[in-house]
Amino acid sequence: MILAAAAGHSEVWDVLFQLVALLACALGIGMMFERFGQSAILGYLVAGMLLGPGVFNVVDEGSGVPVIAELGVSLLLFAIGLEFSARRLVGLGPAAMYGGTFQVSITLGVTALAGVAFGLDGRAALALGAAIALSSTACVLRVLTDRAELEAVHGRTALGILLLQDVAVVPLVLFVTMLGGGGSISEVGFGLLKAAGLIVALVTGFLFLSKFILPRIMRELSLARDRELLVLLAVVLAVGSALAAHSLNLSPALGAFLAGMMLAESPFATQIRSDIGGLRIIFITLFFASVGMLGDPVWIANHWLPVIGMTVLILVGKSIIITGVALLFRLPFRHAVASGLVLAQVGEFGVVIAGISQSSNLITDHLFRLLVSSTLVTLFATPLLIRYALPMGRKIRALLPWKPDRGDDRPDLTEIKEDKELVFIVGFGPSGQRVAEDLKGHDEVSPLIIDMRQNNIDLARSMGHRAVLGDASSVDFLIHHGVSNARAVVITIPDPRTSTRIVESVRTLNTKVSIIARARYHMFVNELENAGATIAVDEEYLTGHRLREAMSALLMPGVEDR
Repeated sequence: MILAAAAGHSEVWDVLFQLVALLACALGIGMMFERFGQSAILGYLVAGMLLGPGVFNVVDEGSGVPVIAELGVSLLLFAIGLEFSARRLVGLGPAAMYGGTFQVSITLGVTALAGVAFGLDGRAALALGAAIALSSTACVLRVLTDRAELEAVHGRTALGILLLQDVAVVPLVLFVTMLGGGGSISEVGFGLLKAAGLIVALVTGFLFLSKFILPRIMRELSLARDRELLVLLAVVLAVGSALAAHSLNLSPALGAFLAGMMLAESPFATQIRSDIGGLRIIFITLFFASVGMLGDPVWIANHWLPVIGMTVLILVGKSIIITGVALLFRLPFRHAVASGLVLAQVGEFGVVIAGISQSSNLITDHLFRLLVSSTLVTLFATPLLIRYALPMGRKIRALLPWKPDRGDDRPDLTEIKEDKELVFIVGFGPSGQRVAEDLKGHDEVSPLIIDMRQNNIDLARSMGHRAVLGDASSVDFLIHHGVSNARAVVITIPDPRTSTRIVESVRTLNTKVSIIARARYHMFVNELENAGATIAVDEEYLTGHRLREAMSALLMPGVEDR
């Protein structure tokens, strides 16, 4: 028993070593890619490729790393779900939701026809189509979020199609299983009905939680008092929902997204998204590194020509198909092209389906390696494609002899800057209320109140101000609310340490913004100014000045005793 316990203890430390090695390598190579103006995601993929079985074999395929890495996608989708309530999801439009069904079906069919043309039998061609039809939820949403393009037209379209693809994973897996001889048509049909029933049950369960249980928990929590409990609640919901979906043989990422949507209506949504940011980054990094582990650089080098050829066919073919589907739903031409480029890669679930196809002898080992290698190359290309997606859409539109959607040359809503200057007011006590009241007379200014107490937020909204619940010292929170575009930040809270942290966070994100901070005591004035405050209002000095004026007025001749 002791030996068994020791062996298990050793395995835990082995996995921990592999995790640290993977994260350290991803850190180093990711920094190199960032230094040369590329996405750090590419560095994570390279790190996984180097430490995986194909090169140094530091991380085993059978270790717990890939399983842990799957949580990264779930946490990413949970964070995205916090941005999208049910109403906003419906607002994605038919191009996103119904277009996803069209995209998966057409891509599968076109790929299957191409496979038959290249000599594959019908079943292998259909299995290949099922794998290529799926794009990378993790990669696309991560890059779109980093570039603040999730709210753009092509970003919303991509999100809707990706969510539909996650729903389609189960039917596609059942379809490929049937092709491999693992089930009859009736069994597959029953499996599809069962999957649909489980999805409905999962959504129903989440709705019950969001309507009857979560509101009671939220009423008991205070952001200022129960910060740790709020983070624990978020982690339990994110990981628990992914686990529930997995136990029902559904996509864990889809379950986590639904859980995030539950919390989207709560006042804590933005803050929770900020609080789990560090945990999400670690798991997402592990996920991309684990995907990179699938690649074999030696095999790719020996078969570089077919890998490049298949990669080009995938990127061009999927871009054209998705662009056509988007145009069918009357998206502006430039956004249709951008949507096609954003979703042109093959995703992580495509690799899973390819693995099922290989294990059931639908496709050869050579074709499986070719598909996995091409998938990795498409993932490498994805950050660049997303970066230039909209400019390429405009350029292609300009080169066409006819002008599609003529007259629709309006700039995107995400590209229009606010006419009003944004001013953050941190804290809505008596001082913050006075500042907000004075700003009401300036039509060119748009104040945003930030406070950690719900009653202050309710008060601000009742007075007609925009207000959000959250911690203004959180960098993610400030980014989300657009501090990079702010004209000024007024910090009215009395706590000098918290004020200093807020000044440092704001100054990190915006070097030009004017920061006016309240210094409760004279000794903290220099500290706030050194942190980056433009003006530190010395409360002790002002109080002493007012006391002196009052005393001078009382001592002036002619003042009657009271």
